[in-house]
Amino acid sequence: MSEQSNKMAIVGIGEDGLAGLTASARALVDTAEVLVGGVRHLDMIGTDHPAERLTWRSPLKDTVADIAARRDKRLVVLATGDPMSYGIGVTLGREFGKGAVIVLPAVGAFSLAAAHLGWPLEDIDRVTLHGRPLATLSAFVRPGARILILSEDGATPAQVAAHLKAAGYGQSNIWVMEHLGGDEEAVLSGTAADWSVPKCRDLNTIAVECVAGPGAVVLSRAAGLPDDAFDHDGQMTKREVRAATLAVLAPQPGALLWDIGVGAGSVAIEWMRLGGKAIGIERSADRIAKAAANASALGVPGLTLIRGEGVDEIADLPAPDAVFIGGGVTSPGLAQRCWTALKPGGRLVCNAVTAEGEKVLTELHAEIGGEMTRIAVSRLEPVGPYHGWRPLMPVTQFHTTKGYD
Repeated sequence: MSEQSNKMAIVGIGEDGLAGLTASARALVDTAEVLVGGVRHLDMIGTDHPAERLTWRSPLKDTVADIAARRDKRLVVLATGDPMSYGIGVTLGREFGKGAVIVLPAVGAFSLAAAHLGWPLEDIDRVTLHGRPLATLSAFVRPGARILILSEDGATPAQVAAHLKAAGYGQSNIWVMEHLGGDEEAVLSGTAADWSVPKCRDLNTIAVECVAGPGAVVLSRAAGLPDDAFDHDGQMTKREVRAATLAVLAPQPGALLWDIGVGAGSVAIEWMRLGGKAIGIERSADRIAKAAANASALGVPGLTLIRGEGVDEIADLPAPDAVFIGGGVTSPGLAQRCWTALKPGGRLVCNAVTAEGEKVLTELHAEIGGEMTRIAVSRLEPVGPYHGWRPLMPVTQFHTTKGYD
């Protein structure tokens, strides 16, 4: 078998079915020994096709195992539209390696929806709610935003409308595009406030043009959300210090943060709102609950939370791109173990407010180098009939970047 024929083929299919496939994609389907896909796609294949047929199982990893067991055969996976846009192509490419797959996409739902509305794709936020919490949407809602959403099913549009209305965006315009590009294409439209369709057809894409009402909460993606954006018990990294902390953590899309002593989750949540992934460790069950609720409310429900002190829990975690120790820096060996686990080029940032914590950071600075900063913030507050500056506790911050040697 040639190297090319030994590759798994992932073929995107549009609403026009097999007729819309390119000649090369059709040839791969016609000569397949194993066909994998949903019932809808497999039904498009004639009953006289001799290939073994596999439908998606739950959990998905069971079907991945089925595919792995048949890698010696000519195997074709059938997918909707563009398999690399929140699709199965991403999962299988990650599982088997990009050299093991060949992807032949059809026009995806986002492109079809953008063409229908006349929206430039580069100006649109794109998100999937297929297999993801509705709360994911919160990170994208802002005045004037245009959002394209892949639905979980026919109930998703009504859920999106209710979510927007509750957030103060009831006048936002919504379009629900069913079976785009096919004979059954239909488009429904309205505003979030007056949406009255309880269930659309399951195969649909939602477009939202956000309009903020008087009660809308407008939160920036820039570092330093207001403290009252978080439910907390007072033990959290305050806004001014948090902005300075995130500046030296230097968030990058897809990068992993360990946030040790996560508290209300403020640093980890802002990291994730900037496109990263985060694991938070916290000894208090109450604070873990607050962090989880905050993450959901602020659009990053994927925040992973672990209860513990940090020293033992980090042993089995994936290597981080950055580590923030906001609590527990005095735990013996914690900072050193984090430094060892950190990827080359990664950043270690530690904050302390006590003399004992500052002593640990001074010793760490002597051991591995880096920079130390004293952050002192005062806020104007009422003093009787007047106003005065009330200082927050000064924060000593240590930060350094790990070399590549």
